[in-house]
Amino acid sequence: MATLVRCLLLVFLLLPTAQAETITINAEDDWAPFSSISADKKTAVGLSVELVRAAYASQGIDVRFVPVPFARCLFEVEHGQVVACFNTSITDENREKFNWPSQPLLSEGLSILALSEFATKKISPKDLEGHLVGVTNGYTYPTWFMKNKKINKDLSRTDAVQLKKLLSRRIEYAVINTTPAQMMINADPAMRGKVKIVGEVEMSLLYLNFSKKHADAPRLLAAFETGFKAIQSNGVYARIQNDFKQRLGLLPQSDQ
Repeated sequence: MATLVRCLLLVFLLLPTAQAETITINAEDDWAPFSSISADKKTAVGLSVELVRAAYASQGIDVRFVPVPFARCLFEVEHGQVVACFNTSITDENREKFNWPSQPLLSEGLSILALSEFATKKISPKDLEGHLVGVTNGYTYPTWFMKNKKINKDLSRTDAVQLKKLLSRRIEYAVINTTPAQMMINADPAMRGKVKIVGEVEMSLLYLNFSKKHADAPRLLAAFETGFKAIQSNGVYARIQNDFKQRLGLLPQSDQ
């Protein structure tokens, strides 16, 4: 009898672990501080990672993040190999390729950068016409921006390559999201004081996009929607955002 009781107790203790679900989601590997590969190369780290993890954790779901280049991130989701990936803006080109949550994961400025010596005025997207402007291959940019043939676009493999081209005068402007651009400039003595944000293309809304071909996508999209609303209402979303801004020194001193 004692043996039976011990066996039943062991089964009871192991039951939550056995029932716990772990899902796999693609994460961009080179977009710090929102999503980038971890130091041990085994997972992804960043604000977007924390938000997705928290949303699913509220629903009792663990997430395994696979860091991959953004183009592959999208390709594998589009073809049903992985259920979802982030951080993706909705464009005319990808709108029908994926299923989208009702709310973006976060918003982030898409900035125009130039050499400081030429940064004499604020630049609008219209002002980019007739100039050679850097963009990163595979990233999502506004449809109207990409379709404007008067803006001569130069493709780079990464945002960092864009900045190097700008510094070496191989392009006239770079188009990079605000926070990653500021971090890269501040981290590189060769760029500090020489590269400056001179305008904004848009305030980008960035989503966790879901596959239309993966069998679990509808269920996991619904779970994410529920979880995302939960962390918004219980203060977890705001706490994660606030902690993130404090770590990066993005909050005014009075707010810290």
